[in-house]
Amino acid sequence: MELKQKGENTSIDVKKSFTITMKWTTAADFDLAAVYETKDGKQGLVYFGDKGKLEQFPYMSLSDDEGVGDTGGDNEETMRIYSLDNMNYVWIFCWDYGMVQKGQAARFKDSDVKLTMSDESDERTFVEIDTGDKGNVCCIATIDNNDPEAAKLINYSQVGTLQGLKKLEQLTDIVQQFII
Repeated sequence: MELKQKGENTSIDVKKSFTITMKWTTAADFDLAAVYETKDGKQGLVYFGDKGKLEQFPYMSLSDDEGVGDTGGDNEETMRIYSLDNMNYVWIFCWDYGMVQKGQAARFKDSDVKLTMSDESDERTFVEIDTGDKGNVCCIATIDNNDPEAAKLINYSQVGTLQGLKKLEQLTDIVQQFII
């Protein structure tokens, strides 16, 4: 399945574990991250500074930081999600670390960032960034786990610009700008 356009979505089985892989060759220091909101409203962030834990809350973990220093090549970051039982939402972010530090626009439109979500039975969904907006942070996808019948993976493609990243609210403000 491919989610090429902003707003496209597909049902997913959240009883399975997932792997989210972000790949790029563009010479940029992109970082993969997840912001989550639990069923009781608690929010948190899994990123290079707090890689999370797969075997305990938040049941997500991030691989090593790739592409440090705007290096080109075959860069890949991977996030594993073991359980979404207690989550309302998980927002999957990509940011250009160097551009966030400078407060300048990133190169999402000119980059080749690819996001793949695969479950334990190797079902794959590809999400493309669908935005021409300039910014240094992009919420690529959302996992909406509010409907008890079926969770959804949504191409969110919402961009924002930050001058440094100091508070979780900076990222949640970006996801609040666009409601599907």
